[in-house]
Amino acid sequence: MNRVMNLFLLCLLATMSLINAEDPYFFFTWNVTYGTLSPLGTPQQVILINNEFPGPNINSTSNNNLVVNVFNNLDEPLLFTWHGVQQRKNCWQDGVLGTNCPIPPGTNYTYHFQVKDQIGSYFYYPFTGLQRAAGGFGGLRINSRLLIPVPYVDPEDDYTVLIGDWYTKGHTDLRKFLDSGRSLGRPEGVLINGKSAKGDGSDQPLFTMKPGKTYKYRICNVGIKESLNFLIQNHPMKLVEVEGSHVVQINYDSLDVHVGQCFGVLVTADKEPKDYYMAATTRFTNTILKGIGIIRYTNGNGRASPEIPKAPIGWAWSLNQFRSFRWNLTASAARPNPQGSYHYGQINITRTVKLINSISRANNKLRYALNGVSHVDTDTPVKLAEYFGIPDKVFKYDSISDNPPQNVETSVLVQPNVIKFKFRTFIEIIFENHEKTIQVYNLDGYSFFGVAMEPGIWSPEKRKNYNVLDAISRHTIQVFPKCWAAIMLSFDNAGMWNLRSENAENRYLGQQLYISVVSPERSLNDEYNIPNNCIICGAVKGLPKPAPYT
Repeated sequence: MNRVMNLFLLCLLATMSLINAEDPYFFFTWNVTYGTLSPLGTPQQVILINNEFPGPNINSTSNNNLVVNVFNNLDEPLLFTWHGVQQRKNCWQDGVLGTNCPIPPGTNYTYHFQVKDQIGSYFYYPFTGLQRAAGGFGGLRINSRLLIPVPYVDPEDDYTVLIGDWYTKGHTDLRKFLDSGRSLGRPEGVLINGKSAKGDGSDQPLFTMKPGKTYKYRICNVGIKESLNFLIQNHPMKLVEVEGSHVVQINYDSLDVHVGQCFGVLVTADKEPKDYYMAATTRFTNTILKGIGIIRYTNGNGRASPEIPKAPIGWAWSLNQFRSFRWNLTASAARPNPQGSYHYGQINITRTVKLINSISRANNKLRYALNGVSHVDTDTPVKLAEYFGIPDKVFKYDSISDNPPQNVETSVLVQPNVIKFKFRTFIEIIFENHEKTIQVYNLDGYSFFGVAMEPGIWSPEKRKNYNVLDAISRHTIQVFPKCWAAIMLSFDNAGMWNLRSENAENRYLGQQLYISVVSPERSLNDEYNIPNNCIICGAVKGLPKPAPYT
């Protein structure tokens, strides 16, 4: 009897150890609805999450499991994407149209993902159509685990600052513009956390600071078109983090934050105790738009000065600022080992892909393309078609070549754009921008090293100018007009991953593609099985599920 009891206790202890060893779970329930607000003074329809605009902050720690139950009470399909979260082995939770069927109106879907081996400042937003232009976005922070030190003293508080351009037209009207062949035009204003201060002394503060204390501000551009210059009046910002990477700490008076990008800065309240403006100003536009908000010292007595420094002019300043960002080689990120222990510059490049963006207005229809192919989403997500073994019924692989054809800027083919990369290969991607407007790209599922950015045309000889020591590991990269940018990374995350323009108009009208990274082992060590609650749609509906990975 004692022996049986001892065995039982041993089994119980082993089970408890397994349970305790699992990373913590955090549960969220979101009710997504329309509401009427006046962010720029004009009543308009916005997307709310639990009656909040912007949506609630997700505050997590590296390796936490996040479970988000989304109830879609809109009148159209809905998806949420977790911008910058790598979804290791789990593209099923990425929330883009190439991997997921949208959540139908009046139904719910539960996302379940782990913020594995990541830290940093990110955000989420609705991916379908142009819903991001109506709201539904919110901050998503991933803190370091307590056992891993960060390269600065813990701040007094941690604030999320969501800046972005804003249109007073509804997202469905904006989509109709694009569907009819027209461009969106310029936005009507700029918001900071869903508001724009009047500047007449009646504004309530967005944030407060205690004298002498240091605060962390996580600044993300959640807009759909414009690059923004961000500053805090009379307060230098010490840059400490960019999209999950600790960086060499430098003070900046202002930062250019391009669409989809996030920066983490430290600000010390060491000035005269009163109100100060934070300002977000459009860059590279003929008409300058500015959004402002109030920061108030807790013992302050006095209005903010109306004299707000102007944003820089031209993109050369912004390019030089990009070049000033450096990886902190000695700091640890999500894991204990220093960031600089990964020597990306010593890895042999196995493949080079050059992508050139272009515009077509054939037949009075506006389209944007990469290497002459303008992507169109299909009724069957390309990941589902691949997983169920019927890709040939939905799309063709590798419809673009690694080297763009001569007529890439005059001929555009409208079809799904899916390319295959071999699992665990180290690949160089060149973005070449021949247009007069800035481009910003985001790659889901990964972070990459932005090793170079220069005016002109890329050639292999340009590699001698690459930063092969301390380029930042990040998930977005901007490409200035008539310039190119180079990134390098190892494609070690199996799945189907979206590479897209962060300009919503360009993305919606085709400037995106999907990268298929398949593990030949069909192993759970490389990729998770399709979730049991996965929404099935299109050509795979009714098909038997393939054998699970083991």
